Amino acid sequence: MSTRNATQHSQWLARFARRERVRLTLAAGAGLITGGLIITQAGLIAAIIHGAVAEGLGIGELGPLFALLVAVVTARAAGQWAQQAAGIAAAAAIRQDLRAEVLDRIAAIGPVRLANAHSAGIASQALEQVDAVDGYFARYLPQKIVAVGVPLAILAVAVTQDWIVALLLLLAAPLIPLFMALVGMGAEHLNRQQFETVTRLACHFLDRVRGMSTLRLFGRGEDAVRAVAEVAEEYRWRNMRTLRVAFLSSAVLEFFAAVAIATVAIYVGFGLLGYIEFGNADELTLFSGLFVLLLAPEFFQPLRTLAQHYHDRAAALGATEGLRELLDGDGPSAPAQPATAVGGAARVMIDDVDFAHPGRSRILDQAFLAVEPGECVALTGPSGCGKSTLLQLLAGLIAPTRGRIDIDGREPGEAAPVAWVGQRPFLVAGTIASNIALARPSASREEIRAAAERARVTAFSDPLPEGLDTPLAEGGRGLSGGQGQRVAIARAFLAEAPLLLLDEPTASLDARAEAQVLEALQALAAAGATLVIASHHPAVHALMDRIVTFKQGRLVEVTAP
Repeated sequence: MSTRNATQHSQWLARFARRERVRLTLAAGAGLITGGLIITQAGLIAAIIHGAVAEGLGIGELGPLFALLVAVVTARAAGQWAQQAAGIAAAAAIRQDLRAEVLDRIAAIGPVRLANAHSAGIASQALEQVDAVDGYFARYLPQKIVAVGVPLAILAVAVTQDWIVALLLLLAAPLIPLFMALVGMGAEHLNRQQFETVTRLACHFLDRVRGMSTLRLFGRGEDAVRAVAEVAEEYRWRNMRTLRVAFLSSAVLEFFAAVAIATVAIYVGFGLLGYIEFGNADELTLFSGLFVLLLAPEFFQPLRTLAQHYHDRAAALGATEGLRELLDGDGPSAPAQPATAVGGAARVMIDDVDFAHPGRSRILDQAFLAVEPGECVALTGPSGCGKSTLLQLLAGLIAPTRGRIDIDGREPGEAAPVAWVGQRPFLVAGTIASNIALARPSASREEIRAAAERARVTAFSDPLPEGLDTPLAEGGRGLSGGQGQRVAIARAFLAEAPLLLLDEPTASLDARAEAQVLEALQALAAAGATLVIASHHPAVHALMDRIVTFKQGRLVEVTAP
C-alpha cells in the first residue's frame, strides 16, 4: 500500500474517530495520567531504597512513602483500566456505526446491482473487515497520544537528574518509530492480501456448500474437500507471513530498547562507582541513579506498546480499502426512506422510460404505462423482454436510464412500501408464522393468522400438529412450491402495501399448486391493492383487468383479458 493510500485511508477512518472524540480523549487522557503516575512510582521506589540504604531510615520513617506508593500503584491500575474501557467503548460504538453504514449501503445498492458480488464477500465486509478496525480505535489511536506525551514527560524529568541520561534516551527514541514505520509498510500490504484471501476462501467455501448435493451426486465430494483445503492452506501461509512480520518488528524494537536501557544502566553504574567524570556523572546519587534507571524502561514502554498496536493500524488500513470501495463507490449512498402510510391502492405512472445495464443493449425503450389504483395488470412477453426489469424499476431496486416512474406522486423507493412475490419466495429457517411476519415483525398473532387465512396458508398448516408454528428448514424445505408461494402471498397481505409486484408466481408449479396460488391471488386482488404481475400463464391473465404485452422493449399492445 502506498503512503498516499495509507494517508487517505487514515483520513477516512478519522471521520469515524471524530464521532467518538469524547471517549477517545478520555482514553488518551487516562493513558497520560497513568504515565504521570509511573514517574511518581519510580520516584517513590528510588526514594524508599535511597532512604533505607543510604540514610539508614527504618520502616516507621518510610511508612508514609510505602502508603503513598500503594496508592499510586492502585491509581495506576485504575488509569490503565479506564484507558482500556474508554477505548473499547469508543471502538464498539464506531464498529456499530460503520456496520450500520455498510448494511445501509448494501440495502441502498439493492440485490440487482449486487448480482455480480458474491454473498460471502459481502458478508466478509460486513463482519470481518468491520471488526478489523476495532484495535485501531480501541488501542492504536489513544496510544499515539500516550506514546508522545509520556516519553516527553519522562525526558523532562530525566533532564533534572542527569542530562547525559536524557540525551541517551533522546538519541535512542527515534529508532523505534523509524523501524516501526518501515516494518509497518510491509504489514499493511500483507494484511490487505490476507483480507482478500479470507474473502476468496469464504466465497469458495460457500459455493462448495451450496453445491454439495450436486458434487456428491457426481462423485466429486472429495475433490471439493481438497480444493477447500488448498485455499485454506493458502490462507494459513499468508497468515503466517503476517505473523512473521509482527514477530520480526517486535524483535527489532525490543533489541533497540534493550540496548538503550543497557547503555543507561552502564552509565549510571560507572558514574556511581566514580569511573565516569564526564558531565554531572560525579553528582549522581543512589536516588537519582535509581530514579533515571527505573524511568529508562518506562520511557520506551509507550513506544513499544504503540509498536504492538501498529499492527492494529495495519489491519484496519488493510480492511479500509475494501470498505471504502463499497461505501464510497458509485450508486446510491443511503437507502431511500419510504412513506410510512400503508393500505389503500397506488397509482403507477411510467413515462417514457428507457433502461439498459452498463455495457449491454437497451432492455426498455420508451415505455409508457398508467395503472390506476386498485387495477390488476399482467405483464407478458417472451423471456428477456423486460418484464422482470420493469418490476425491479417499480420496486426501486434500479433506476431508469431515462424517463420517470411515479408511484402516488413519488419516485420508487420513496413511495409507500411495495410488496414483492418472486418465483422463488425467500423463506428462512423458522416457523411458518415467523416467515409470514418478516413483512411486519411488529404484527400481532391475530394479524399473522388473518393474513395466513386470506392467502389460504391455513389450508395446509392447520392439519399439521403445530399449525403455523411448524418449523421450516432453511430455504423453506418442508413446503412444496405452491405452499411456499402462498406463504409469500400471506406476507404481502400482512405488509398491507398499496402496490404488489409479482414475478411469475405460478412458474414451475403443477396444476394443483397453481390452482391454490391462483386462489390466493384472487383474494389478493379482491383486497383492493394495485397488482402488477409478470406472467405468461393464461390462468393468471384471466384474473387481470388488463394485459400489457412487451415487444422489443416497448409496450406495444394493451388488451383486455
